[in-house]
Formats: sequence, structure tokens, C-alpha cells
Amino acid sequence: MGALVVGQGARGALVRRLQRRLVDYGLRSAGVDGIFGAETTAAVRDAQTQRGLTGTGQADPATWTALTGEPVPPLLDRALQLTAAFEGHGFGLAKGNFDGAGITWGIIGFTLRHGEVGQIIQEAWQQDPALVRNAFDAETDELLRLLALPMPDQLSWADQHSIGSSRAGLAEPWRTHFQAFGDQGAVQAIQLRHVARNYFQPASATAARYGLKAELGLALCFDIHVQDGGVSPRADAAIGAQLAPDSPELDRRVLIAKCVAALARPEYRADVAARKTTIASGTGSVHGVAYTLANWGLDETPA
Repeated sequence: MGALVVGQGARGALVRRLQRRLVDYGLRSAGVDGIFGAETTAAVRDAQTQRGLTGTGQADPATWTALTGEPVPPLLDRALQLTAAFEGHGFGLAKGNFDGAGITWGIIGFTLRHGEVGQIIQEAWQQDPALVRNAFDAETDELLRLLALPMPDQLSWADQHSIGSSRAGLAEPWRTHFQAFGDQGAVQAIQLRHVARNYFQPASATAARYGLKAELGLALCFDIHVQDGGVSPRADAAIGAQLAPDSPELDRRVLIAKCVAALARPEYRADVAARKTTIASGTGSVHGVAYTLANWGLDETPA
């Protein structure tokens, strides 16, 4: 991988993993917030000094391994941290029927409409019913009955339990139940298996099809599969019509980003464009937040 695992401005699960170890080096417990800001930078620098490492305040591979005792996170984990930040999701966050998808929940926004929420719940139930019962408590049987209904009935139920003018809120006790469900390590592991199988593996094939070999290229394709369901046939045709055979990879990534964004649904087009061009170029702004992807462990290093 490149020069950093995580650095200033990164956010998410990997940052939180590092911060938990930094408590031993003076980071306040309240500083374990998943945000690599000034306090985390200072704690990393102090830890590096204590361990005889160069005090940069950034977590390079040597610092990561020295402080966490873990190997460098694979590309999937680093790409997922970025996309999850764009999506505004954690493992337990659940939203209501704001977009017709019923319930949107989990690390990349799995949806009820596409069957992913139900599949993960059923997989957890088969693995250990306590994973479901401990989270959903008295509402467990209602949840299981819901998942046995035809999809229109499931979506109707979700709409009835969605709150707020935008319908983005999920009524209690369901919001708390889904949060508790996603907070369990075993459920997070199930989510990660779904991400790897249904999004990262197809993204790898997409990257190979367009000749993208850098980590940024695979991260771009991963975000396309999560947000857009993959490269549409129309976008693929537009890319193919403009792609020069020997063009530099940066140019390829930018072209793919622009074509995917241009053919996104109008209401999401600006968001898709911001996300995709930021990943393609390695820097940019999404939702008003500046991103330098090298600080998220993603750069031109071969994937």
C-alpha cells in the first residue's frame, strides 16, 4: 500500500481501531470518535516518539502495526471506510423509507427493497438466534413475520414506521433495535461478507475491464457498485466511445467518473459526480467536506 494507512481528515472504523490503542498513549476516551483530527494527530505523534518511530502524527504502515499489533488493513477495508463516510452510515444506523427502499441500514446502506436487510437478519438468525433476539427484544417475532411477507407489504410496513417530513427517520423502538443489531461483532462480520461478495468482488472485475490497476481505481469501482449498482450499459457505452487505448490511468478514472455521474438519476447526479471525481483524482470535496484520499490509505499504489 501507499505511505499512510490513515491520517489527518480520515474518518471511520479504521480510525476508531487506531484510537482505541492510542488511549494507552494518552488519548482521552472521549477522543475515540472515529475522526482523525488534531487530538488524534498529537496522540499518534506522542506514541511514535515513545516507540522510536518518526513523529509525523500520521499512521503509516509501520506505525499502524506497532501501535495496533495488526497487519495493515486490506484495500477492501480502506475503500469501505471511504464509501461508508460518503454514505454517512455505520454498522448500526437505520433510516426510514425516504427513497422508496423501505429501510436503509448498515455499513453501506443495505436496503429492505433489495432484500439485503432481510438476508443479513436471516443469516444472523441461522448463525445464532440470540443475535437477533438480543437486539430486537420483544419485537423479534414481529420482525420475523415481516420478513416472510411479500415485498410490497414489507415496504408498506417500513413506510408506516418512517417519521419526519422527509421520511428519513425510523420510529422507535426500531431505530434502537437496528443500532443494537449492527453493534454486534458477529453481525458486523456478516455485513462485511456481504460487502466483499456483492460489491468488492464485482468492483474488482469492473476495474480489470477498464484497465484500472491502482488502489484509487478499485476504490472508484467499489463506490460505483455501492452507490450506483455498477456501471450501467449506457455509461459503459459512453466510456467505451471515449476511452483512448493507451490513456494514463488517471484519465481513465476521470472519464469513468464523469460518464457514470452524467447518467445518474438527476436528483443524485451532483452527489455522484462529487464522489466519483474525488476518488478518481484523489482529492475533492463531498457534502462540503474536503478529502485527501492519501490520508485514507488510498493512492496510486498498485492494488
